[in-house]
Amino acid sequence: MSAEAPVSPGHLADRVPTLSGEEMVAQLVPPRQFATATLDSYRPDRDYPSQGAAVAAIRNFVGGWQSGGGGLFSRKKAAPTLPGVYLDGGFGVGKTHLLAALWHVAPGRKYFGTFIEYTALVGALGYAPTVKLLTGASLLCIDEFELDDPGDTRLMSRLLGELVATGSRIAATSNTPPNALGEGRFAAQDFLREIDSLAAKFTTIRIDGLDYRRRDTEAHAHSVGDVELGLAAFSGAVTLDSFDAALAHLATVHPSRYVKLVDGLDAIGLTDVHVLHNQTDALRLVAFVDRLYDAQVRIVASGVPLDSIFPDDMLAGGYRKKYLRSVSRMIALTDPQ
Repeated sequence: MSAEAPVSPGHLADRVPTLSGEEMVAQLVPPRQFATATLDSYRPDRDYPSQGAAVAAIRNFVGGWQSGGGGLFSRKKAAPTLPGVYLDGGFGVGKTHLLAALWHVAPGRKYFGTFIEYTALVGALGYAPTVKLLTGASLLCIDEFELDDPGDTRLMSRLLGELVATGSRIAATSNTPPNALGEGRFAAQDFLREIDSLAAKFTTIRIDGLDYRRRDTEAHAHSVGDVELGLAAFSGAVTLDSFDAALAHLATVHPSRYVKLVDGLDAIGLTDVHVLHNQTDALRLVAFVDRLYDAQVRIVASGVPLDSIFPDDMLAGGYRKKYLRSVSRMIALTDPQ
């Protein structure tokens, strides 16, 4: 942030992003905050041995590729290696970091995107062209694998099945409902059940631990009295909208295009934030916050602190894990540092 040369705020509603199929493909790389992620730069929490074990499991998944042995990417005959790996755990334990680190070490043509981005690619190009495009990739990384839409889940299951059959490897993280069978575990089981034709081909890696963005128990998302004054501290592009206006605009933009909606922004301002009562609005906001976090776009907001906008009935429901992850990210993005 810089106090010099503030710019006049624009509005999210003035941004009407479009994404061609070619642009979607170009976006299939790790977010910029993970542009240099490596297995060595991952810092396991010693209080949770599963984190160190996850790093070892990813190294094992890579196998003897770098040494030319019969590992994951080797063409030599070797002991069979499962072609898929599934990182299962709570938010903030470093699953995306590990996924990006794996992407960076993989050779050849490879792709990294969220579940929404892949399904949007199929929607833009069509199923057969998408299969043709992705066939031959060494690795597909799928962050935030969704189980919210059975149709999309079956579509991705079919797509992954075809790609695995041609030799591509798959790595995924879970981002699904929460508390039926314990945090994170439900995700893995539902994912494997949905893609029953691939179930035997995936190694599930459980990662326990606390949110690395964790704050003390009194921490809240930062709320300000004057949003426009708060935005004046940023020298780059900013937007200023009421909370309701922002939600209304998000409803007109497909979530796969949120990445372009926030492109080039330093910060967004939201006035009159209030508790949400519509779950569709809440889920759109979660997807939007994910893209803000990936791009490290700061939030300046007034009204109800953003960590308090999801009511108890939402937090007790099937999307609890998503809402808590979003709360964690909004606390980080509103932190005045």
